[in-house]
Amino acid sequence: MKEEDKSIGVFDSGVGGLTVVAELIRSMPGEDIVYFGDTARVPYGTKSPETVLRFARENLDFLKKKDVKIIVIACNTASSVALPLLLVEEDIPVTGVLLPGAKAAAAATENGRITIIGTSATIRSRAYEKELYRLNGDLEIRSLPCPLFVSLAEEGWLDGEITEMVVHRYLDSLAEFGADTLVLGCTHYPLLKGVISKVVGEGVKLVDSAMETALEVQRILERNNLVRDGDDGGRFDCYVSDTPYLFKEVGERFLGRPIDRVEHQNTGD
Repeated sequence: MKEEDKSIGVFDSGVGGLTVVAELIRSMPGEDIVYFGDTARVPYGTKSPETVLRFARENLDFLKKKDVKIIVIACNTASSVALPLLLVEEDIPVTGVLLPGAKAAAAATENGRITIIGTSATIRSRAYEKELYRLNGDLEIRSLPCPLFVSLAEEGWLDGEITEMVVHRYLDSLAEFGADTLVLGCTHYPLLKGVISKVVGEGVKLVDSAMETALEVQRILERNNLVRDGDDGGRFDCYVSDTPYLFKEVGERFLGRPIDRVEHQNTGD
């Protein structure tokens, strides 16, 4: 098989990374994609850095056995903890969700004030803040954990009174800060983009890390002459380390299309 005809590999600790897959399909519909959701060991945010690195290496090894041409770490925790080491260790192109989102936010802000929302683990790690300050040391940044957004996304409560109340409860406190850019620092959050935008107002630009990651993957493939020619691709293979039927139900909501089959894959195999 020619290198460019190989699949794009994507892994996450669970279902959230499918928002990245949805953007990859939208921007590169001819590419084959292999996804691995490590649902038996989710969440990664409560694990030690050493454990997250071990999980990431195992997930990477599984995808490499599927003969992929690039691997996307569609998990904020693994992107912040494991990606720097994996970039040194691996010959295959590897990218994550954190850097593309940070770069887009730094480029988007006009008043130099950026708000980051994410899971408690991502916000605690300060990974986005560190990357943003590396890009521009003059930025003013506020970070806020919004853990209930994950549950709302997985339940499919993407709009309505309850969802809007929760979003207001988290984000109203940020209005005084006056940020003109808001980073959706969790791959679940793009599903709530409509209600988040409504609450923060039109003057605040939303940076969707899933969308920015898909654009980064496209740039890497083009730079390495790995873009697939023709229109005979578009296959999507999905693997999880725990119960497939539960993943399929929620996963279709995140992907925005039916998932034909989800296969079980033992962790570390």
